[in-house]
Parts: sequence; structure tokens; C-alpha cells
Amino acid sequence: MNSTILSSLPGHNQLRRLVTLRSMAVVAQLVVLASSWKILELELDWHPMLLTISGLAVINLFTWLRLRNSKPVPNPELFAQLCVDVLALSILLYYGGGSTNPFISLFLLPLVIAAATLPGRYTWGMAVITVACYSVLMFYYIPLPHNHQHDGDSAFNAHVMGMWLGFVISAVVVAYFVVQMAQAVRSRDEILVRVREEILRNERIVALGTQAAGAAHELGTPLSTMSVVIGELQHDAGARQEWRDALHILNEQVRGCKRILDKILANAQDSGAASLQSADHLVAEVLGEWQLLRPTAQYQYHSNGAQPAPLISVDNTLRAALMNLLNNAADASPQAIEIRSYWDAANFMLEILDYGKGLSEEVELKAGSAFFTTKTEGRGLGLFLANATIERMGGSVRLFNRDGGGATTKLILPIGAKR
Repeated sequence: MNSTILSSLPGHNQLRRLVTLRSMAVVAQLVVLASSWKILELELDWHPMLLTISGLAVINLFTWLRLRNSKPVPNPELFAQLCVDVLALSILLYYGGGSTNPFISLFLLPLVIAAATLPGRYTWGMAVITVACYSVLMFYYIPLPHNHQHDGDSAFNAHVMGMWLGFVISAVVVAYFVVQMAQAVRSRDEILVRVREEILRNERIVALGTQAAGAAHELGTPLSTMSVVIGELQHDAGARQEWRDALHILNEQVRGCKRILDKILANAQDSGAASLQSADHLVAEVLGEWQLLRPTAQYQYHSNGAQPAPLISVDNTLRAALMNLLNNAADASPQAIEIRSYWDAANFMLEILDYGKGLSEEVELKAGSAFFTTKTEGRGLGLFLANATIERMGGSVRLFNRDGGGATTKLILPIGAKR
């Protein structure tokens, strides 16, 4: 499994933090034992203590290797890992003075970690285990040896210093986990908000698609009637040239509407699988179809980029999205629009420049929202559907004003394959 996916799994995240803390604990335990031997000159039972720390390090190594596995980390496994830490700490404290050891408060750390990462029943279970270990160490332990070279004040000061160090370690670990958990909660909330927005948008798109399919089926009959009437009028128009020209335009528009409806119905029955197509060929194809629907629209197209043009993933919804963006630009600037395409190693970029009044603050804020429009007869769906389509394909759409006047619509699509 991809390492990025593994890093996003909650159980893996918690176990990774635990491995990090355990590594720090192993180092700290070795430092404390070395200080006790060199500075305090205590004669402890070093072999079982060093063996315990070594075992903890080995378990940590196997846990790190386990994190590379895609198998989920369940709550019982996390709880068992914390129990290993409690057992190791209990053994070290047993040979280091039991409840009289200033580091006895470190029993709180597994409990805090359990409370922050596991359900309530595991937290209560950890509370029972740590309390039991603390209680046993009050009666059963190997006392710390007395160093006769140091007086009572020195021993007391060492004990106070150990208590201070234990508090510092506890405070750092608790703060670390609180910060990490707060960040995890914020990240989860952000993901939930994005997922909720995507679900709502997809529900709207499905509803619109259902209505569009129904409308396409119902509009077939009136368009056929209009075609018949136009044919009869063309036959009766006689020598009136202006009527014949107007009827010819009407007949072409009706035929265009029929082609669009046939395409909608065909796409509804199709699987909708995407295919790779040359970016230049796609743009030329869409512009040709768009010109048939908007014969009066004027445009200039410039393609800048190393040839051959890259391949991008194309489906029918992408063509419809490009048509919507072109229509929006032509509505804002009926005289002329400029279209530019270029690309790099990763993305294909298409810019549509209009020379209208530009975008107001409200339009910049709400552009792309469903049912928001500034047109008198608009429905507020063109840019919304275009955004949804292009984002679904891994791209993005940006609308912004230019310094010289007018607005630019910039579309970015990932390149599907390299030639």
C-alpha cells in the first residue's frame, strides 16, 4: 500500500507516535542508568534492568517494521503495546526502589495516552493496570542502596531532582499528545466538511442529470414538430430571400438541438469511460462544435507548447464543461474572446480571455456555486457543473480579473500520459 495512504490511517498514526515516544524512553532510561552508575554511584542490579531496556528496544524495532504493513492497527493492539510499556516500567522500578523511586509518576503517561487514543473501556482497563502495578510496588521492590559517601541532604536533593525530571518528562509527553490529538481532530473536521460538500454537490448533479435526461426525452417531440413546420414554411416561402435565410438558420438550430439531445441520451446509456486524447485535437473539436451553436461568436485561438500536444483524459462531461466556459466568456464579451492553450510536463492549461466588464466582488466570491448567476435568463448551473467535472478529473478552474480589463478563466488539467 502507498505510504501516503498508510500515514493517513488513524491506527497507524497513533502507533507511529507511540514508537517515537518509546524510542525516546529507551534513550532516557539508558541515560538515567548511566547517571545512577557514574554520578550517584549506586550499585543496582544492572543485568535485568539492561535486559528489560534491550527487550523494549527490540519490541520497538518489530513495531516499526509492523507499521510498514497495510494491515489496520486495531484498538486491542494499541492497548497491548501500552501494556508492554507498563510492564517494562514496572520491572525497572522494581529493581530501582519501587514506589520510593521518583520516576513512579511515569505510570500516568500510558494512562494519558490511552485516554487520548482509545475508547473508554481501554482507558479504564489501563487505569486498573497502572494502579495495580503502583500498589504492588509499594510492598514488593528492591530498595535503593544507600551511598555512604553522600549525606542525607544529598540523597534528598537527588530524589527531588528525580521528581522534577519525572514531571518534566510527563509534561512534555502530555503536551505532545494533546497537540497532536488537537491537530488530528482539526484535520478530521476539515476532511468531514469537504466530504459533506462533495456529497451535497454530487446529489445536486445527480438530480440535475436525472431531470436533464427526462427533459431530453420530452423535448424530442416538440423539436420534431418544429422541424416539420419549418420545412413547410420553407416550401411556402417562395421567392422571399429573407424568409428563406431566417428559416434556414432556424432549421440549423433545431437540428443542433436534436444532436445535443441525442448525445445526452447516448451518454446516459454509455458507461462514460474516459479516453486519452490529444489536447489540441480536443480543443479544436470543442471549438468547432461550439461555433455551430454560437455562429455569431468571434474568437482567436493560440496554441503555445512543444509539439506533439500532450494526451489528457477526456470524457463527454469534459466537453460539456468546456462548452459552458466558452459560453460564459462569449456572454460577457460578445464581440470577441481570446483562447490560449499551453502545457508543461505535468499539466495542460487553457485560458479563456474575455473583454467584458470583469468580475464583481460578489461574483468572485460566489462564482461556481449552484444556482448563482448574474444573467437575466441564467440558471447558475454552467460554471457549477464545469467546476464539478474538472475537479473530479483532478483539475481546477480559476476566474480572475486582468489588470487591463476583462476577466480570465483558467482551466488546469493533469496530463494523462506522455508520448
